[in-house]
Amino acid sequence: MASTLSRNSYLEKHVGDFPAEMEIGGRRYVKVDDLRYGTNPHQVACYYKPAGIVCPIGDMEILKNGKNGLSQTNLEDISGALNIVKFCDRPACAVMKHVNPSGAAIASGNESLREVYLKAKNADARAAFGSVIAFNAEVDLDTAREIMSSFVECVVAPAFAAGVLDVFNDGEHYKLNRHIRIVKCGDIGALPRYTGEARPEHFTLKVLADGSLIAAAPLTTSLRTVADLTPAVGSNARCGEQRSAVAATPEQLRDLLFAWHVNLSVRSNGVVIVQNGQTLSVGTGEQDRVGAIEQAVAKFGQKYEGEGKLQGAVMSSDGFFPFEDGVETAAKAGITAIIAPAGSLRDADVIKRANELGVALYHAPERIFSHH
Repeated sequence: MASTLSRNSYLEKHVGDFPAEMEIGGRRYVKVDDLRYGTNPHQVACYYKPAGIVCPIGDMEILKNGKNGLSQTNLEDISGALNIVKFCDRPACAVMKHVNPSGAAIASGNESLREVYLKAKNADARAAFGSVIAFNAEVDLDTAREIMSSFVECVVAPAFAAGVLDVFNDGEHYKLNRHIRIVKCGDIGALPRYTGEARPEHFTLKVLADGSLIAAAPLTTSLRTVADLTPAVGSNARCGEQRSAVAATPEQLRDLLFAWHVNLSVRSNGVVIVQNGQTLSVGTGEQDRVGAIEQAVAKFGQKYEGEGKLQGAVMSSDGFFPFEDGVETAAKAGITAIIAPAGSLRDADVIKRANELGVALYHAPERIFSHH
């Protein structure tokens, strides 16, 4: 990817600080390009890919570079958005903002890609301003024209239909979006999704304040289909054995699986509320689980006058419920099906309370905290 970056004197002075190659864990990485900047404009940055391996993101093709290239934040949002749509076997869209999804959607029935995009965007239209948008399907003309009607930082997809780039390059009719960046990614099926799929090059790195590194396996899940969703079971001395006695509908089961897959790309503590293949609200980055639910419910109500409109929606939680208050808060908002990991000493209490409230509760086999 050719660099067309405009830098201040500090960035110009320090951009060469990054080597052309580096070795981590016995693997060689090659520099792809200098970035516009890192997380903030005063941070110099570049990015690397594993040497000798075709990477869906590291080898992506920049079809339209915008005014001054990509930043670290753009790349992180591209990665996070693709990390959501990679799970979907129907047309899907994820709208990322500050490394969290503001909205995501999957096609229901005969919905067009444009309609799927609007579902994802309108899940939180205010937050979607200046976002990164990812698709798992070819972007068509109707979708491109809709995208260009509001401000978007970047669009990434595995393919673009004939004539679409003309729409994205039409700065006269779409002045607000004249600097939009268009990226063609590689095969997103090569990204690890499920337990056991990760290859050695997929490990993640966390750099600590003193330069120390933590290397870890990527966050994946063992939940592939709705057949993997199992009703919650738990026992303790107070409640004995408790089983979820409320069944989700087939539509809710599909929504629960989608919510769970979206939640892998939400900063913990995180919850995702979904209905009809659309995220209605995302609660993210909270220090307590009830706070994440309250945040999501309040966000929906504040932005869309949605009091009572969550009735029948489903919710995923990236960690277990230590007390009954999480289920109570969700049920009060109208949510009637939940998926969360087991692991609390009070699992049986939570299941008992969910039954009393008429909430279908499903246990996931793993926790999916994301501390990005």
